[in-house]
Amino acid sequence: MSDDRGSDPADLRMRARAAEGCAESKLLLSRRSMLGVTAGLFSWACMPRYAHAAGSSDPRFLVVILRGGMDGLSTVAPYGEGSAYIEGRGELYIPKSSLIPLKSGKFPDFFGLHPSLKTFGAMYAAGDASIVHATCVPLWNRSHFDGQDNLENGMPGLVTGQSTGWLNRLLTKLPTGGTIRQGGAMEIGQAPLLLRGEAPVLGWTASTVPHVEDPTLYLIRSLYRQRDKQLSAILENGLKAQRFAEGLGSDSDKLSELQKGFQGAGRLLAAPNGPRIATLSVHGWDTHTNQGGVEGELADRLAALDDGLARFRVTIGDAWPQTVVMIVTEFGRMVANNGNDGSDHGVGTVALLAGGAVDGGKIFAKWPGLAPRYLYEKRDLRSTTDLRSVFKGVLREHLDVPDSVINSAIFPESGLVRPLTGLIKGA
Repeated sequence: MSDDRGSDPADLRMRARAAEGCAESKLLLSRRSMLGVTAGLFSWACMPRYAHAAGSSDPRFLVVILRGGMDGLSTVAPYGEGSAYIEGRGELYIPKSSLIPLKSGKFPDFFGLHPSLKTFGAMYAAGDASIVHATCVPLWNRSHFDGQDNLENGMPGLVTGQSTGWLNRLLTKLPTGGTIRQGGAMEIGQAPLLLRGEAPVLGWTASTVPHVEDPTLYLIRSLYRQRDKQLSAILENGLKAQRFAEGLGSDSDKLSELQKGFQGAGRLLAAPNGPRIATLSVHGWDTHTNQGGVEGELADRLAALDDGLARFRVTIGDAWPQTVVMIVTEFGRMVANNGNDGSDHGVGTVALLAGGAVDGGKIFAKWPGLAPRYLYEKRDLRSTTDLRSVFKGVLREHLDVPDSVINSAIFPESGLVRPLTGLIKGA
């Protein structure tokens, strides 16, 4: 059942565009929807409570997956490429004057941030956000299915039959008495491969349908208490968790699913006895048509993402200095526009990092160039940084995971992929 009464116009447009994407994108959206978890089965409220020692290391980690392949060349535009950027992008070109300036020691006058990312831009300027450009998963075949599975299973290439995600494998290797292992992990929205595996994972889905009010809710709860004590307990815990995650203010029903997802992630990760790792999936980044430049579908999506990040920053509150948000996608888009004011599947893209624990104001890139002779297969931004090296850097510097564990259990056969350094403050 669908109900858009609780969604804002941008959210509805994003959902519509996702449904209009390529056939593979639509099939993938349908497949992952079948794996979703409902709020009524969310069990965080049932979990045992642990007391975290005051002043001890207590990191938080949120992984945001942008499904569909975000255009990194528009998100962080390389205006310093001059004519290669202007002519290569065509109708997707964004002038330097419209971009948010990105000061970087290595790239003092080369990259600019899309104007829709105002919150992220402010975080970057404040030293709480960084960018990794020209990055991608190790598998370069431009398939949504394969790219997303590769991003989430942590394998070196196309591996079939891999049923576990690297983030779940991480949970099984952390010290039993540590705050992360005790707090556990949660998936917000649809269940990703990233958190599938042996370690127990909690699930919560924000609903955009207006909440059921008394007396209807009273009657339902009374019926469950009389007929099924176990189901009644699940319902009560689900309602308790949802009230906590959403904060349930007077305007709660007016928020989009994405807004509620970010707010819920912030509140739950901030809780003294809540989870310490979370994932959030965001659909609708397969911009084959109407992508636009300063304005268009991509601008709307980036604005919604930026708004969600701002809400997360507010709700996580005092835990922000211990937090890393990593925003990733399965691949980028080809350099040239496709004639439909859009872009087709590519390779190189960007990864965005935000949080008080991020050593911000930096752009990490071994820039390959946009001149035709430098492009992958004469069409795509070449990836020069394996996305696993970014994940490894965060795990090592933020979560203090040793290389021996990272290179064996979490990212098998990846010893030659060096962790990116300098991502985290005081690492």
